[in-house]
Amino acid sequence: MANLPMDVVNDVFLRLAATTLLRCRILSKPCCSLIDSPDFVASHLKRVLETGDHLMILLRSPQLLRTVYLDAPDTLSDVEHPLQTDGSTEIFGSVNGVIGLTNSPLHLALFNPSTRKIHRLPVAPLDFPERSITREYVLYGLGYDSVSDDYKVVRMIQSKDEDDGGYPFEIKVFSLKSNRWKRIYLHFEVQLLFVYFYYHFLYRRGNGVLASNSLHWILPRSEGHIAFNTIIRFDLASDDLGVLSFPQDLYCEDDMDIGVLDGCLCLMCYSEFSHVDVWILREYGGKWSKFITVPKPETVVSFEYVRPMIYSKDRSKILLEINNGKLFWFDLESKSFEKLGIKGCDEGPCNAEIVVSSLVLGCKGDPRRAPAKKMMQKGNERGDEFLTKGFKLDL
Repeated sequence: MANLPMDVVNDVFLRLAATTLLRCRILSKPCCSLIDSPDFVASHLKRVLETGDHLMILLRSPQLLRTVYLDAPDTLSDVEHPLQTDGSTEIFGSVNGVIGLTNSPLHLALFNPSTRKIHRLPVAPLDFPERSITREYVLYGLGYDSVSDDYKVVRMIQSKDEDDGGYPFEIKVFSLKSNRWKRIYLHFEVQLLFVYFYYHFLYRRGNGVLASNSLHWILPRSEGHIAFNTIIRFDLASDDLGVLSFPQDLYCEDDMDIGVLDGCLCLMCYSEFSHVDVWILREYGGKWSKFITVPKPETVVSFEYVRPMIYSKDRSKILLEINNGKLFWFDLESKSFEKLGIKGCDEGPCNAEIVVSSLVLGCKGDPRRAPAKKMMQKGNERGDEFLTKGFKLDL
């Protein structure tokens, strides 16, 4: 390796997975400096996103995080992370190889499962008592703002206790660049959506999905309060919360979900015992169109949760997550299913995220990791207290 020109070394390294590059750092000081350089990290991420190489599935079971490469589902790797407490840590998003982790609304972190590096977010105090919050009324989102080259976390909370002005609501956004939280003030037309306490989110349905530099959540209609389903969007560049167009055919459907496929927003409309209609917004700001109808697989009793995750490389199939981490390849032409078997992952329910292999967050990790350890021990105690008051995952 020492006799190879560094431009050749650079070209070879760009083709390797992040986990392999970590081991390559010990080859020499020049290799270490190359892999740690911001330009290389950016170039490596760009190539991974363009080629689709080294894609991983991150599996969350009640006690473990595990990764498995999409093209090699027989080899599972356990992932330890410092935010783990009693199996209650939630994943609320994945972008560019980084995932969002939370134990409670006060304790969140950005984590790279390839490099095992974590960045703990500073605590953002709540506007109302923790006793007035349960997980069903907390919305999270993780996104990358391509305009400012920044990673952002959005936290929206509505109190379950009514006051004189309705049900209190707050929204705050964290910027990795500034390492700070900022309060977001809503425009009047958006504030009206939160006058009533009308939405009740199950696990995952309160996690934002990223498309066109914005995070999106679906607010389901509520009889007597809100007549129509609504999509809210948070623009990561302007930090504005607004409303996105909704297909008129689905205004009054009672069981809806939102997702993203190949950068395009999707809406899932459930018919519990027979099929799920998937709608897609191919051009952001354009018109929604019906994309596919997914029939219920014979091995599934009913549809509780369906999410399109990724196309196969030849784009003839889509990987679907159905219910608790059941993964199926769905053939677009034959409408048939092929289960994606992952060896060693049949012992219980789990949830899945697609994660790219990247060096984002750096190989050197969080310089504040040591002093933060003691703080996180206290934080976990508060997180456990929050869990006992109603933080319940619907797995």
